[in-house]
Amino acid sequence: MALMTYAEAAVLAVAHEMEADRDVVVLGEDVGRGGIFGQYKGLQARFGTDRVIDTPISEAAILGAGVGMALAGLRPVVEMRVVDFALCGMDEMVNQAAKNRFMFGGQGRVPMVVRMPIGIWDSSAAQHSQSLESWFAHLPGVVVVAPGTPQDNYSMLRAALASGDPVVYMEHKTLWGVSGEVDPAQQVKLGEARVVRPGRDLTIVSWSKQVQACEQACDALAQQGVSAELIDLRSIWPWDRAAVLASCARTRHLLVVHEAVQVAGFGAEIAATVAETVGCKVRRLGAPRIPVGYAPVLEAQSRVTAPDIAAAARGLLA
Repeated sequence: MALMTYAEAAVLAVAHEMEADRDVVVLGEDVGRGGIFGQYKGLQARFGTDRVIDTPISEAAILGAGVGMALAGLRPVVEMRVVDFALCGMDEMVNQAAKNRFMFGGQGRVPMVVRMPIGIWDSSAAQHSQSLESWFAHLPGVVVVAPGTPQDNYSMLRAALASGDPVVYMEHKTLWGVSGEVDPAQQVKLGEARVVRPGRDLTIVSWSKQVQACEQACDALAQQGVSAELIDLRSIWPWDRAAVLASCARTRHLLVVHEAVQVAGFGAEIAATVAETVGCKVRRLGAPRIPVGYAPVLEAQSRVTAPDIAAAARGLLA
């Protein structure tokens, strides 16, 4: 076990895969100098400019090159800097990477990991603070993951590179400096949730940085005699239906919490599945359908806080 940041865990994961397989390459803006969050620090000096490739400022070109590399047998890590910028390359993601294996009868595969950091980036306003995981969950042909800890960022990045399919890999923009213990030997299966804390009265499901606020809410609820089970989904698609349904069958109450806009968010999919299968009480909690403001007082309106979560949980149990 070693103590490292979320960003350092990502560097270690990519380095291990690049050492093990020369077909693993990195491409994107700023990757040569380590990436804007330090998530590629030292990799170009270690592996050379032919494997850690700085690109022009064109997300469509970067994603298109990544798809071509993957079809030619490489395993590219494609850096989009933030999910908001990735929108400039959506045709390559939606119509090429996601559909190639299906449209050509499995003759071609796109083993590509596209890193698209999500979430509110402090004081960065509406074009740099979006959480769009539900967009990609709606897209057949891709895997969608959202690691929330340094350990998961290490283990899930390695699992994503080994999956053989296009993976939309969504790290939170403000988790990079968060520290935690990382065991390089620990493996994580994509699609497998993590029970953060057990409970008996209700189930709270979340992912990415929002799990931290949920933990705080669980502490507050515990002081009031409410035992909440907290599940970190980790993988958006495939998601761990079995773990969530089993928990809800015991607690008979589900609260799904996410930083993304609540309207048409992925929480709706979870809530509907649980309601249809288990029949327990369900509730969603997400951001209002407004752009994230630049001013702190406006930005705060888009945040789902621990008191918000605790209040929603109490309302669900009332």
